[in-house]
Amino acid sequence: MREGLAGATALVTELVAERAESWDRHGLLPEELLRKLGASGVLCAEVAPTHGGLGLSSRHNGELTAHVGSLCSSVRSIMTSQGMAAWTVHRLGGAEQQTSYLPRLTGGELAAVAFSEPHAGSDLSAMSTRIRVDGDSVVLDGHKVWVTAAHYADLILVVGRYRDGDAAVVVVPAIAPGVRVERIADPLGCRAAGHADVHLDSVRLPAHSVLGAAGQSLPLLVTSALAYGRISVAWGCVGILRVCLTTAARHTRSRRQYGKPLVDHQLVSRHLAELFVSEQVSTRVCEHASRCWDAGASELVVATVLAKHVSAGNAARGAASAVQMLASAGARDGHVVARAYRDAKLMEIIEGSNELCQLMLARHVVAVSS
Repeated sequence: MREGLAGATALVTELVAERAESWDRHGLLPEELLRKLGASGVLCAEVAPTHGGLGLSSRHNGELTAHVGSLCSSVRSIMTSQGMAAWTVHRLGGAEQQTSYLPRLTGGELAAVAFSEPHAGSDLSAMSTRIRVDGDSVVLDGHKVWVTAAHYADLILVVGRYRDGDAAVVVVPAIAPGVRVERIADPLGCRAAGHADVHLDSVRLPAHSVLGAAGQSLPLLVTSALAYGRISVAWGCVGILRVCLTTAARHTRSRRQYGKPLVDHQLVSRHLAELFVSEQVSTRVCEHASRCWDAGASELVVATVLAKHVSAGNAARGAASAVQMLASAGARDGHVVARAYRDAKLMEIIEGSNELCQLMLARHVVAVSS
């Protein structure tokens, strides 16, 4: 596994390097970059080698995700999306569907997962997208919003209502008749991640496009898919904290004010120390969540929620602190800490807002103490 991690890390470093600023400014990632990363297995590195993946553990994939996040949060967002799609197929799909779809996701095709709707964000119980059986076909109608990577996607995994209020996931080709992908212009953060709204107008597909045993509990289905997304976002936030820490440390050593380096001013040193603490704490909660994931531990769900909540909050505060330390040097659009400041704020919203995470954690405390 370590050899796979080292090779993947080197490939990402080579392909991304210092290009993230330009991609962020233009709001687009090169498609050839994404397809090369996808074909190398990097975008969903936990997929087993039998399906073309790298077979990384959650722990090693987390470190890879953090490295990607330290270089470009938009690429990391694509990685989270692709990994969520692969995990959903693995978790919910039958053996034939896994054999059909997973090699495509490790072979260069790109995927997005569509949850949120105009009136169903954190409250996914309000989801209104419908999946209707019609003979040997299914027909989809609905409107999904803020679907990460949808602008680039070949396949969109759509979550919707299916028979008697249960839920299902349908693998929808982006070019299928009735599918319209509308890119979101100028998002606050992860500007090049291909966020888009997806409109589904009587999209007819073969019944086998529905993953696994359809008609599952919506909360169970969503929790299963989002658990992967949350831990991926959390590790991505560790990457944001790491690049903010190294950038701030470098700047405060070299920048002089009042006859001495910035780092020798106590208030600046406090910022740097707090940023270090945030990175260390976030790393530890992510490591714990990955250990739970790899062991299949019963506390997996709460561990992923905790990791996402702690890391996203720390990243948002840490990025703000890094901008404060760099001052005008970091206030230029496209600068690494300016990108981190915008990207980290978005992390406090996606895959469960701060408030939703707090509610889930509070319910856990009540449940275990009753």
